[in-house]
Amino acid sequence: MITLLFCILMLAVFGKLAVFAFRAAWGVTKIMVCFVLAPLFLIVLLISGLVYIALPILIIVGVIGFVSSRV
Repeated sequence: MITLLFCILMLAVFGKLAVFAFRAAWGVTKIMVCFVLAPLFLIVLLISGLVYIALPILIIVGVIGFVSSRV
């Protein structure tokens, strides 16, 4: 009986830690995409001569960022 209680409580504690780890990893992933991959993608588009694609993407992201930061 004590072993069963121990297993249930251990799963509860480590389950919460697993959820926290997933949320932290998701936050780090969003930061990496926003500050590393998106600018790198736009720079690659610019260097490869696809300015007509890079500029509208940059404008759309800028407008969305401006509108969402004013809430």
